[in-house]
Amino acid sequence: MPNEKEKENDVDNWSSVDREQSKSKYSCEIIIENGSYAEVSTKKCPSDAHIIQYVVNEKVCYDLTRGLRTKLFDMYYDKFGPNVIRKIDWGFGTISPRVWGHAVPEKKKRR
Repeated sequence: MPNEKEKENDVDNWSSVDREQSKSKYSCEIIIENGSYAEVSTKKCPSDAHIIQYVVNEKVCYDLTRGLRTKLFDMYYDKFGPNVIRKIDWGFGTISPRVWGHAVPEKKKRR
């Protein structure tokens, strides 16, 4: 469990307005924000997801995002400026992007 000092340093990099702008302006979706490498390396995400490694305030951060690589770069460049992005890699997701986010309908009981 993180102590108070770690909580102070754990700042959200993306506000709700930034998240909405990423969808409308860049056609990108932020799935996991500011997670550890183990968290963003999950297989329970779409296969077209990217892991973004970037540095903010001398802290290495990882995000799991969806979108075109060039659009992702533009989004992070516009938000944080130059020399922040360290790496853009493919994620480890195994779920088809077509069915990502769709809920399975409940089957009705037959009489």
